[in-house]
Amino acid sequence: MNGPLSDDDAVLLRRYRSGDAEAFGELYARHRLGLYRFLCGLCGDGALAEEIFQETWLNLIRSASEPLGQASFKTWLYQIARNRLIDHWRKHGPLQGRQERFDETVHGDALFDWGPDPEQALSLSRDQQRLREALDELPGDQREVFLLRAHGDMELSEIAELTRTPAETVKSRLRYALQKLRRLLADPAASEEVSA
Repeated sequence: MNGPLSDDDAVLLRRYRSGDAEAFGELYARHRLGLYRFLCGLCGDGALAEEIFQETWLNLIRSASEPLGQASFKTWLYQIARNRLIDHWRKHGPLQGRQERFDETVHGDALFDWGPDPEQALSLSRDQQRLREALDELPGDQREVFLLRAHGDMELSEIAELTRTPAETVKSRLRYALQKLRRLLADPAASEEVSA
């Protein structure tokens, strides 16, 4: 083993590698939805995200390696997924098979309880579509940083480590991504009311 790892996920990984299958189940439950959302947001293709998602977990199962140095398990897991996606894009091109929608319910409970209010459900569905479209408008490096922060719940230092980018650059990319998303997601009706 490579040195002391202190985060709870690293402990679970060691337990899994020692034969504790429940430890893997807990790791999977902790990271499945965030990892899947990150991949979907990054590639925009549910089928490809599912493929990379499965490859990532299989890689973790088959490998005896652990996060190196001070890297957290989460950063390491997302790095595996990111590398698998980059490998796919190198082989097939980044837009091959791109789809408009993806289904997160494959990896977790439904995100929202639609309840008996169909108007609210329709409004939420429209908001989700606007968000997907706005994310597609971001440059790739900004979208990746935003998704790692939003779905991976990573600190800027973890994102910098994962992407091998200076922390200040990561901070700038996130700031620009947030500014552009705010502008793209601004309610057109509210904008018209302000200008009137």
